[in-house]
Amino acid sequence: MKLNSENILKSLSNVIEPDLKKDIVSLGLVSELRIYEKKVNFKIMISNPALHNRKRMEEACEFQIKRFFPESEINVDVQPIPVQNNENSATRKILPGVKNIIAIASGKGGVGKSTITANLAAGLAKKGHRVGLIDADIYGPSIPMMFDVIKEKPGIVEVLGKSYMKPVEMYGVKILSIGFFAQPNQAVVWRGPMASKALTQMFSDAYWGDLDFMLIDLPPGTGDIHLSLVQTAPLTGAIIVSTPQEIALADARKGVAMFQLPSINVPVLGMVENMAYFTPEELPGSKYYIFGKDGAKNLADELKIPLLGQIPLVQSIRESGDVGRPAVLQENTVQSLLLMKLVESVLNFSIK
Repeated sequence: MKLNSENILKSLSNVIEPDLKKDIVSLGLVSELRIYEKKVNFKIMISNPALHNRKRMEEACEFQIKRFFPESEINVDVQPIPVQNNENSATRKILPGVKNIIAIASGKGGVGKSTITANLAAGLAKKGHRVGLIDADIYGPSIPMMFDVIKEKPGIVEVLGKSYMKPVEMYGVKILSIGFFAQPNQAVVWRGPMASKALTQMFSDAYWGDLDFMLIDLPPGTGDIHLSLVQTAPLTGAIIVSTPQEIALADARKGVAMFQLPSINVPVLGMVENMAYFTPEELPGSKYYIFGKDGAKNLADELKIPLLGQIPLVQSIRESGDVGRPAVLQENTVQSLLLMKLVESVLNFSIK
């Protein structure tokens, strides 16, 4: 058999895309096929771009080609199928009734991402918007505690003859979290595919109804969960949370870069600088920049993305999270006013 494009495509027609259940050739997922002597270069697209799926697809393609051309040198570039972020919300299959889907991310753990997410969700609901919140931090779900629903369980609702999970609701926010399905002291020890599947089920196996905003609290870093998210949900945009210190900013930069990859291409709506400064109660006019000054502000300027807000390190914000009532719900306190200003900034850059 001659080593040419026709025969390479014939061998690749034996490779099945696992989610779409058809071969990659008939689906039109093979492109940029080039052959030079014994070298075979091509690109394929897959629906789930998690690392283990890309590796498995590379191995499957190499196996099928080498069955017929054992001496060939194969270089395959596996990329995710682009998500149509501008897809009409009324016609898409995932979260069809949701107008704005926003991921809240951070490169580094411990920067207060979940605290910011909880307050954004409660603040949007406070302004009268219909809000949903998915706690996608599979390994450290904290949203149930921050909304005082840690002992709650999702219900079941029948819609058009099919059963769906019914999200827990508190302060006008509909919530789903892996924390509802595990004991408070139970460690969630899952590999990437299991975590990705759990996230997908919170999108597709729950009845969210019509929402103005869906916020997704992501785990720290840039891994399988993040890749699964951008392939599953048509994101309106992403918000990056960071503290001002250099070690957090280095990881925040990576988070921005991930969403700006051509294969992902999710707009970064802006950056939130958390723990921006500390003001002692007895010295209300003083600001102490414990983690550095204006670090996230300067990074946002450098990357040409909006700075949505600078939230101080305030004891009552922590206390509010611990007791399950987000600080944004307080009346006319310094911290609630700053958090509502953050909500207004998000509305300015995201609302449809």
